[in-house]
Amino acid sequence: MRKAIKTLVVAAAMTLSASLAFNAVANTAQLDQLLEQIKRERAVEGRMNQERERAFLADRADKQALLNTAKRQYADEEARGKRLAKQYSDNDILIAQKIQELESAQGTMGEVFGVVRQSANQAIGVITSSLISAQYPGREVPLRAIAAATELPTLSQMEDLWVAMLTEMTESAKISKFDAQVVKLDGGSSTERVTRFGAFHLTTADQYLIRNVDTDQIQPLGRQPQGKIHGSVADYHSAAKGQLAGLYVDPTKGNSLLRLNQQRSTLMEYYHQGGTVGYLITVLLFIGLLIALERFLVLTMVGGKMRAQLKNLASPSDSNPLGRILNVYHQNRSADVENLELKLDEAILRETPKVDRGIGMIKLFAAVAPLMGLLGTVIGMILTFQQITLYGTGDPKLMAGSISLALVTTALGLIAALPLLFVHSIVQAKAKSILHVLDEQSAGIVAAHAEKENA
Repeated sequence: MRKAIKTLVVAAAMTLSASLAFNAVANTAQLDQLLEQIKRERAVEGRMNQERERAFLADRADKQALLNTAKRQYADEEARGKRLAKQYSDNDILIAQKIQELESAQGTMGEVFGVVRQSANQAIGVITSSLISAQYPGREVPLRAIAAATELPTLSQMEDLWVAMLTEMTESAKISKFDAQVVKLDGGSSTERVTRFGAFHLTTADQYLIRNVDTDQIQPLGRQPQGKIHGSVADYHSAAKGQLAGLYVDPTKGNSLLRLNQQRSTLMEYYHQGGTVGYLITVLLFIGLLIALERFLVLTMVGGKMRAQLKNLASPSDSNPLGRILNVYHQNRSADVENLELKLDEAILRETPKVDRGIGMIKLFAAVAPLMGLLGTVIGMILTFQQITLYGTGDPKLMAGSISLALVTTALGLIAALPLLFVHSIVQAKAKSILHVLDEQSAGIVAAHAEKENA
């Protein structure tokens, strides 16, 4: 309709324009044609509108049918929801009734189930950390199923729990040997013969072993215990059948004492904690011992030569102090007693420094060594207080190194002084015995010479 009106308006405009252009000259034939054209277009437009209206009405009917269908489905689902809600409520009531019936039927079995689960959890902890699992691995697997179960255990499962606990108890009292894979400290591994002492220790023929619970592997200690403890392993395995042999046992089953033993310092590590002062004390000790050894050997040889000279006083030798003293006497036989005595005293004085040489140095080293140890103690305490100033006293490990320096140097000083004092006494006694022989023989020569003069 709009199109027809629009066409009419355009035609009228064109007609008006044409009329104006040609001085409003009317053409009747053209107007008639225009009127007929408008009528035809109007009829076509009417038919098209009727077709559109019929199509709209048909589509409207389809939509109404869909709406009716959706309403019926909604009503059905609403009814189904009410039925399900009622069924859910009925099921809750039924479940509560069944739970009561189950509890009533179980009776004391529920308590038994709780005890079994608790026992299984405890047994898992014991078995997992036990050394017996090194020989019998995988014993905790059936127990984990019992501990994780949400229903009553079966008779077979309860027997597994009983067997696992009984095995742990009986094997704890046995010493058994088995082949196992032992992981070396360098990363390699080898199959070795392992001896298990109950639930306390694992050993090879010559060393203690531990079981790493995290990796479930057997490995040697990072550092074996001190000599007598470590040696007891080899003594036990080398003992003849029927022979009694002792073995040190860790009552903590190797979890504390043996592991703590790995952190214990050796004597060499203690020595190195003394630092520079400790090394200097060691140098003093070795120098003093070398001097003492040289003096001991020399004085022993001199003493031997003098004993040989005592057996042959008529033939003095210049190779020993006594021979040289006798030579002085033979050279001054014609002198009077006083001059001879002075000559002999002079000869003894010449021999004394040779005999006493180095002995005073040993005594000096024996006195200096404790003083150097005291110096190390003072240095260690200074370092300790410095660390306290910087870091406080919250962590004692920060001060351990300085305290070790203080104590180790003191110990080293005393350790060095004791043998030096002993060897000084020994060497000095030898020197005194040699000088005593010289004095004794000198006095005898003077007395014999005086008797000759008086005669």
